Amino acid sequence: MQTKSDEYSPTIIARFFHAFPHLNISLHRVNDTFTPESDIYLESLGILGSIPAAWLILTLLVLLIYLLTRCCDRKPRPKHSILVLKWTLAVFTLLCCAAVGVGLYGNDDVHNGLVQFITATQGIDDIITSVKNQTNAIETTLQQQVDPMLTDLGDVFDKPVANQTARGLLLIALQNVKGNMSTALDNTKEISKPLQDVSVRSVIAVVQSAETIRWPITMAILSILLVFCVVLLFGVARHSRCALITFSVFGLFAVIISWLMASLYLATSVALGDLCVAPEGFLDREAASIVKVDILTYYVRCERLSTNPFTQRIIQGQRAVKAMMSGINLVTKMATELYTPSDLDTKLDFLQSSITSVDKLVSGLATLLDCTHLHRQYLNAVRSICDLGLYGLTFMLVASVAAGFFFTVLVWVDSHTWIYIRKRRDYLQVDEQDPFLPPSAASQAIAARTLRSQGSYGSTGYFRPRHSPHYQTPPPTPPYHGTLDGRSSREEKSQHGSHHESAGSGGHEHGSGASAMLGPNHGQYATLSKQCKTLESSDFY
Repeated sequence: MQTKSDEYSPTIIARFFHAFPHLNISLHRVNDTFTPESDIYLESLGILGSIPAAWLILTLLVLLIYLLTRCCDRKPRPKHSILVLKWTLAVFTLLCCAAVGVGLYGNDDVHNGLVQFITATQGIDDIITSVKNQTNAIETTLQQQVDPMLTDLGDVFDKPVANQTARGLLLIALQNVKGNMSTALDNTKEISKPLQDVSVRSVIAVVQSAETIRWPITMAILSILLVFCVVLLFGVARHSRCALITFSVFGLFAVIISWLMASLYLATSVALGDLCVAPEGFLDREAASIVKVDILTYYVRCERLSTNPFTQRIIQGQRAVKAMMSGINLVTKMATELYTPSDLDTKLDFLQSSITSVDKLVSGLATLLDCTHLHRQYLNAVRSICDLGLYGLTFMLVASVAAGFFFTVLVWVDSHTWIYIRKRRDYLQVDEQDPFLPPSAASQAIAARTLRSQGSYGSTGYFRPRHSPHYQTPPPTPPYHGTLDGRSSREEKSQHGSHHESAGSGGHEHGSGASAMLGPNHGQYATLSKQCKTLESSDFY
């Protein structure tokens, strides 16, 4: 029988989840007893699970409004504000990774708990199967070996002998053996009958199949969430606008996954808490149509003063087998005195060995039917689910809620960050236009309108070659229309001015003519921007 240390008591976590209010659709409290076949009970679990789902909808709505307000914001931000945002992203990303790590730890605890549950349940099924095999072996031995042999001995003993009185006593002893055999057989059938439909293999198969699917899928989902965090850390470290935009998209999926998992874990934790507070009541209801209540109560509780419901059958069966052994010994002694021991000894020896094997099976059956071994496996099964499994599920619930909050903050801060990160320029942009390349159509149109408004087009000169003995002067390139060659015009004006000064007073008229030929801008086009400058010929060599 069990001691005080072997008794099961619900854990604090089980009581905590069991204390959650169970409400129906009209927000009225319903029975919190674990009854998965009740639609009202399942409805209350669904309402509890809808709380994280409702928070998810609200979160997505707030993020949508925020993104709509931020997508059109193009105001420049100081550099230090981006640095603060990047540090915020890094810190919350690490916190999110820690939350996902807690989820992985909880998932491992749940897996180990279910593995232990399967092992303990398999132990219960092995005990039940052993009892069935023992009873089947006893029935087979009595029906197929002992009974036919007793019939054969009865045929032998029907032969006439000299001492008819002794023969009559022999037949009575043989009949007593048959009667004890029938008693042992009936008691064995009474023991095996309540256990014929008892089996937990279906439970083992369902749990194994579910865990084979659940564990790898959960690991894959949590690993994907970690990959999202790595993408964000890469974008923060590399100042990658592409990586940050990628996370802002996949971060929304992470938020959805986290809160949906939290919804599932909350409903499962509450249901498991309801089960773990009173597992015996659930078993009493479920097994009422399969096994008798007194039998189930004996093995589930295994109290010190409880009585084995099979005790009477076991005792009667053992007495019958012992009586069979005594009777067959008497028959053997009397038969050897009355009949010639030809093949009679072989039959009697076989009969004695069969009854001896039945006696051993009955003694082993009494040990198997004791509640100690089966109750220990029952406690292991309950504790694997209600202790280790529920603890792991609690870790997963907390991790999912924390990851949902952290991913929400990360999406919010990330969407605030990548908007103000501009693409890096791969080359240095200048305001001057390359004189060797034609201007764009828009620049040509603007230049033409400007020059027409000034009334004339300036002339351009050739670029001044460099005088070097080792320098090969390239052939002069004719100026392209619209080229701003201010230096050539200035050089031409300077040459005309020096010539006029040496020529005297007649040079003034010539200088005036040259100035008229150069136009109002002295051979230079009007610049279109204050940032433009006159190009020197040395800029191209």
